[in-house]
Amino acid sequence: MPQDVRFDIPFTTPVSEHLEPAREQHLRWVREMGLVRSRGGFEEYESWDLPQAAIRTYPHASADDMVVLMNWFSLAFLFDDQFDAARPDRADRIAEVSRELIATPLRPVGSRPRVVCPITVAWAQVWEQLADGMSPAWRTRFAASWGRFLVAHSEEVDLAARGGRLGLEEYTAFRRRTVGIHHSIDAGERSRRFEVPAQAQAHPLMVALRDAAADTIGFMNDIHSFEREKRRGDGHNLITVLQQARGYGLDEAAAEAIRMTEERLRDYVRLESEVPVMCAELRLDTEERAWVRMGVEAIRHWINGNYEWALVTGRYAAVKDGPAVAAEERGRGSLDDLLTV
Repeated sequence: MPQDVRFDIPFTTPVSEHLEPAREQHLRWVREMGLVRSRGGFEEYESWDLPQAAIRTYPHASADDMVVLMNWFSLAFLFDDQFDAARPDRADRIAEVSRELIATPLRPVGSRPRVVCPITVAWAQVWEQLADGMSPAWRTRFAASWGRFLVAHSEEVDLAARGGRLGLEEYTAFRRRTVGIHHSIDAGERSRRFEVPAQAQAHPLMVALRDAAADTIGFMNDIHSFEREKRRGDGHNLITVLQQARGYGLDEAAAEAIRMTEERLRDYVRLESEVPVMCAELRLDTEERAWVRMGVEAIRHWINGNYEWALVTGRYAAVKDGPAVAAEERGRGSLDDLLTV
């Protein structure tokens, strides 16, 4: 399954101009915070080119905020890779660190982490910057989305440690939580300093819209990252689940995964067309409608921006060599241990 599987996304999205200065600051920060600890780890991390993902998913962020968002990206991706299939006992440590990451936005801003490791120390700093200027309502919503994602991540790690498998229906519901899109969309509001009105955010249409986006992005990610996850022996991938649940061969499973992705993208486009009706139903004023429009743009930025990045990132390369591949073939996602001091 090649990384460059293409989808026909019926809209385009802008790209930030703040790449190079922000990338330089971000890479320096990653090393200073101990988020990469070896030369091989740093080279592998550079190949992912997460700054490209950030400038595509948050194209309207200021130069300073772009650095913060890049730093946040590094935490989510690097923490996601800390599970080691050869050491299932690490599932307990991942759960402990996850609880700390969940608790950080619920404490007073600036609080020191109680569980100390590079990931938790870096997250405490990043959260203080992300929370700056945002309302208590937004902070609470982000914290809830972030918490659900981290709980799902811990469940996924525990399932892998036990060798558990999910059926197709179970997996598609689970993937919606593990993909981490809801809090990523919330951060889109922070990137432009606006907030979607609470009554719009809670409306069933907006809930369905965000879920359709999460499914679309999660399925695309499974397709583009399949080779990497196959090297790691990671069964939490739509293609693998289709093979196991329906007895498909690889080509048939890949074709069905693509069909499911295209179906959810069509669902998203249909739901988005109904947003003006929702705004009228809620009797939103001109400013509130503008915030809803920007909230929908934040979702679009993630669908298309993440897709464009996934086509070229070294993280999902089907063919690669070096110490990262050797680690992946041993069931590891990362060359560096970020869960210890």
